Amino acid sequence: MALLHSTSTKSFGKREVGFVRTPNFQKLYSTNSISVKRNTTPRNLAVKASIGSTYGSFFKVGTYGESHGGDVGCVIYGCPPRVPFSEADLQTDLDRRKPGQSRITTPRKESDIREITSGVADGVTTGSPIHIRVPNTDQRGHDYAEMGAAYRPSHAAATYDYKYGVRSIQGGGRSSARETIGRVAGGSLAKKILKLCCGTEILGYVSQVHKIILPEDSVDFETLTLDQVESNIVRCPDSEYAQKMIAAIEAVRVKGDSVGGCVTCIARRVPRGLGSPVFDKLEAELAKAMLSLPATKSFEIGSGLGGTFMTGSEHNDEFYIDGSGRIRTRTNRSGGIQGGISNGEIIHLRVGFKPTSTISREQKTVTRDKQEIQLRARGRHDPCVVPRAVPVVEAMVALVLVDQLMAQKAQCELFPINPALQESLELPYNSFPPEINQDGFMTLGFSSCSSS
Repeated sequence: MALLHSTSTKSFGKREVGFVRTPNFQKLYSTNSISVKRNTTPRNLAVKASIGSTYGSFFKVGTYGESHGGDVGCVIYGCPPRVPFSEADLQTDLDRRKPGQSRITTPRKESDIREITSGVADGVTTGSPIHIRVPNTDQRGHDYAEMGAAYRPSHAAATYDYKYGVRSIQGGGRSSARETIGRVAGGSLAKKILKLCCGTEILGYVSQVHKIILPEDSVDFETLTLDQVESNIVRCPDSEYAQKMIAAIEAVRVKGDSVGGCVTCIARRVPRGLGSPVFDKLEAELAKAMLSLPATKSFEIGSGLGGTFMTGSEHNDEFYIDGSGRIRTRTNRSGGIQGGISNGEIIHLRVGFKPTSTISREQKTVTRDKQEIQLRARGRHDPCVVPRAVPVVEAMVALVLVDQLMAQKAQCELFPINPALQESLELPYNSFPPEINQDGFMTLGFSSCSSS
């Protein structure tokens, strides 16, 4: 059946491009069949466009896979060679992200066991692309039969149809939060590079669930630890507020409803100079990375929206010279970034997540063939995505920072720095841990790694 039956050509210089017209789109959709007309257009005329599944310029991560497909994962391009890296390095953050980890998350059971299939040899990266895959083992595609025909309110299913005219139905397909496994895997490697090279640490925690808001001054950014964050199932470092947040999630879970909240993330010991004005400011890159996450609706850095209620004299971060002779700021309302460039202070940001769109309460909606119906969604879904989002936010911060670190190294440290105004991106040469020396970093000329 030749549905695509009318063609024409247009001339571009000495080349011709064929265009195919389809007059009966309803017939095309209802039959779910497409007959492709082979085009003899020269290959060098093919349009090359960004397809939205990769992030980064120097350290680039592309994620792949769908919620109920065979597997999900990522391919990492541009990773420096000789970085110690193994599958065990990935598992901690993947376990923090995986479903079924507590009574306030989705009951889907996935072990999320990772496999590195390329780019690592003898325990170190080789400089070639790194492929990491995680199999899907607990698919229940039949749960989505009805939702394949009806649009879940506020879910991406409708807009995927608007854009592509076709989509993977089971589990939300590519729009599922299961896609974030690839981000977390790539972020784990980025975290390790930042830690080794600059001593940078990245920690996220839940600072809000619905109307329960953790006061910012209750967390000491200088001393916050992973153990404090992981001390409870909601990942809030304050035990009193954690219990209130857990209660709020459980209250809506039993009603078949959902709530949103916020993740706060900090990055300590970030080198000065990251970020490139004017369109590639560091906070702009962070905002893009955070708002690319599923279910995100807001981004704030430093004082955020609160800063709009202050005067300049109240908001400005005054400079001073610390005991070691470094220029510092007495306050940090800028959130570690000024003029789009990191200033060496702690970067702190907040990401707002909406309530999970798929809920089991009955809602009004429409079907793909434009019939109004009542839908009670099936499947296994988080009553609040925020606790599992913590390692995903950390991963995206790491991907931004390592990409900017490599950009800064390439542009501004190609020649010797100006020591009167600039600091090296790296920690001192003598900060190498013994295992790095054994892996050959120092003998190969590296002077940028530290585990401190």
